Amino acid sequence: MPTLERLRPGHEAALLAFERANRAYFARTVSDRTDAYFAGFAARHRALLAEQAAGVCHFHVILDDRGELVGRVNLVDVDAGSAELGYRIGERAAGRGLATAMVAEVCDLARGAYGLSALTALTTTDHTASRTVLERNGFTVTGNTLVAGRPGVRYRRRLDTNTGRPW
Repeated sequence: MPTLERLRPGHEAALLAFERANRAYFARTVSDRTDAYFAGFAARHRALLAEQAAGVCHFHVILDDRGELVGRVNLVDVDAGSAELGYRIGERAAGRGLATAMVAEVCDLARGAYGLSALTALTTTDHTASRTVLERNGFTVTGNTLVAGRPGVRYRRRLDTNTGRPW
């Protein structure tokens, strides 16, 4: 059974390997990580941990049954009881309901452990899988937007009410 862990210093090498291995896969649907992102990864990882320690963000990795990092789910820009949700599932783990399950788990953490009352999320209009994950987790469309210059959809979910898990 996959597990969700809060980001920690020991995840750095596995997270870098995950991002490198899935770079082309992710670039099909979201903005590509630049070469600078990979070159400065150690400093970036330390900065993420500092943001997390300050309570500005909550970063998580997803580990499979063998302990291999296969995804991540993040809550960023925590402010006034709200945060923006973002997630990535690696290519070899995609299409099996993992994103839906891990987003549900992070929504529970957001409400309980982190004391948040609402989450927002963005995705491109043509990213059907991402839209499905959000809608299965009780997010509703609040409007249109641009995501990296592409047509997108903005979502929101209130956490102070239990929407239940539809699966």
